[in-house]
Amino acid sequence: MNEIKLTTKASYLWQWGKLLSLTGAAQVLVQGSSLVGGILVIRLLPASEYALYTLANTLLGSMVVLADSGIGAGVMAQGGKVWQNPSQLGAVVATGLKLRLRLAVGSLVLALPLLAYLLLHHGASALMTTLIVLALIPAFFAALSDTLWEVAPKLHQRVKPLQKNQLAVSLGRLVLTALTLFTCPWTFVALLANGFPRLWGNKQLKALSGELLDLKQTPDPAVQKELLGMVKRILPYTLYYCVSGQITIWLLSFLGSTASIARIGALDRLSVVVTVFSTLFTTLISPRFARLSGDRSQLFRHFLRIQLGLLVVAFCTIAGVRMAATPILWVLGPEYTGLEGELTLNMTGNCLNWIAGSTYALYSSRGWAMKPLVSIPLSLLPIVAGTWFLEVGTLLGVITLNICIACVQVCVSITYSCFKIYQTPRQTDPAAF
Repeated sequence: MNEIKLTTKASYLWQWGKLLSLTGAAQVLVQGSSLVGGILVIRLLPASEYALYTLANTLLGSMVVLADSGIGAGVMAQGGKVWQNPSQLGAVVATGLKLRLRLAVGSLVLALPLLAYLLLHHGASALMTTLIVLALIPAFFAALSDTLWEVAPKLHQRVKPLQKNQLAVSLGRLVLTALTLFTCPWTFVALLANGFPRLWGNKQLKALSGELLDLKQTPDPAVQKELLGMVKRILPYTLYYCVSGQITIWLLSFLGSTASIARIGALDRLSVVVTVFSTLFTTLISPRFARLSGDRSQLFRHFLRIQLGLLVVAFCTIAGVRMAATPILWVLGPEYTGLEGELTLNMTGNCLNWIAGSTYALYSSRGWAMKPLVSIPLSLLPIVAGTWFLEVGTLLGVITLNICIACVQVCVSITYSCFKIYQTPRQTDPAAF
């Protein structure tokens, strides 16, 4: 009997090791090409232009988060219940696409005027501001549907086609960036080079999803009610996250200099290392966590294992960046030398945010949503305290503030997850991870 258990455990570990190694290798290629493309942007754009590029990308991220408002997590949660039924899964995805498009309009109305103001505030001409705003729109609409078209392949663990799609898009961005910025080193050109490959990739994702779900399905009112309920619970937190998630950029945009914005944008390029782990997590871990049956002991056991893995990866990443800080800054360019301490601290904040975001992905994949009246005050506390005691108009000040905020987010997310797992009843026949 013991031999059978050992054999089963060894087979399980071998399966996961093979899956992580293959997926990780593909992600290294994907994010490696993204990193090279990002360094090209840093090197080829003047510091003033790169500051504008950083502002535009920050607004793009906030627009995408606002247009989602929990829809992606809700589709994953609802899809996890019917993932083996193509018709029902198709209805879930169709409903999510419809709701996300509605929210996209409001996101554009709120974000684009703010972007125009910040660009003008930091020295962009009226013509350049207009071109940047227009160039951001294709990238925004490309980001609206990619995560929803990935739901079915992730639930069915069709990892290899997803990796091929991501690699093709990343290489496309790299090629377009190299071809265009050498001759046209402007922010709006870099944004277009970033958005068009993703539009092509989304068409391929839709074709892949068509093999796993019924594309002809129309939105389901029952699913829409569930998704809207989740959006209502998450929307206040989403609005808060649009500010707190990029608090360093926002504070420097209003209180700091254009040079500081360029520097924090360049340092954040190294967060591509964390993006590798984040993509692995959302591709392999959170979909499987969503598929687990509602057994308390099983959920808690897997949750603890995942948290331990997150901590180990984060510690190793921070240590590696600390040891290689000087050569990393040399690669970024002479305008960013002497920022070894800021680079290490910024990576610490990125890793803590990754842990908080991964924990959020776990509990939201189960359809759990924290009440904004609880989460937002807890999250506002470090922001208010930090802006009072720290010099948030400086690069070091905003990086330190980001670390404080991330620490609170990690504690809140883990505590809430444990609370929801504790409320889950025990079952005698839990599903396998």
